[in-house]
Formats: sequence, C-alpha cells, structure tokens
Amino acid sequence: MSLRKSKGDTVKKPILILPCSGIGKSFGSIARDATFRVCDELRPGKADTLCLSLLVMGDKEARNKVASSKCIVIDGCPLACSKNNVVRSEGNVVAEFRVMDLLRENRGLKPKEVTFLDEDGEKLAKILADKLAEKVDELVEESP
Repeated sequence: MSLRKSKGDTVKKPILILPCSGIGKSFGSIARDATFRVCDELRPGKADTLCLSLLVMGDKEARNKVASSKCIVIDGCPLACSKNNVVRSEGNVVAEFRVMDLLRENRGLKPKEVTFLDEDGEKLAKILADKLAEKVDELVEESP
C-alpha cells in the first residue's frame, strides 16, 4: 500500500505515533488526543498509531509494525513508557515529545481534570498536535 504525499509523490509507510497510555491522567489524555488529531484530521494517511498496551503485552503484529516503522513517541511522565516499550520492541524512535515539556513551555495552561480534557487540556493537545504534524511532514519529506 502506498499513500499520497501532497506533491504527488507517494509515502510507502505512514509515520507511527505512539502516545503514553496514562489512563486517568491528564498528561496521557493530552498525548492520546493530540495523536488522534494528527492521525485522523491533520495528517491522515501520513501518520498512524497503535495501542501501546499491545507492545506491553508482546503482540507480535504490533512489535513487527513498530520495528519496521519510523516512530514518534509521546510520554506523559518521566517513566517514558512509550519510548521504553518502542525501544524494547526494536522500534526506530525518530522523535520524542514529553507532555511535561509542553507544560513548561505553556505555564499558563493547567489541565485540572483527569477523566476528560478541560479547556486548558484541549489547548495543550492542539499545541502538541500541531508540533506532531510539523514533525510528520518533516519525516515524510526525508523518506526516500
């Protein structure tokens, strides 16, 4: 399967984005929301994702996909579960983002809810999605 680039070229494989799971934590929710925005709205066909828990469980298909793709990881906390699981699965981490860094850059935004994204959480997810989309474009342009 090949995917179209905007200039008429083709992308053989989409860039794989693996967000933090962080269920019940605002940082994980920001990471996941930003990933879905990129894959579904901003860069459909150029970016894809898969559930991090598949790697944790050792799912062979997920491990093969990660091992054969350029991967962007997004971690919500210093445990770096996304990055560590991609590396353990012999994935190629080409870029990493940390929600904590995003919060430091945007000190005025403080998500307060954990079960859903409040207004500040939504704003942070949009900022992160824009950064991810920019990185996807850069990596797609680099692809042979």
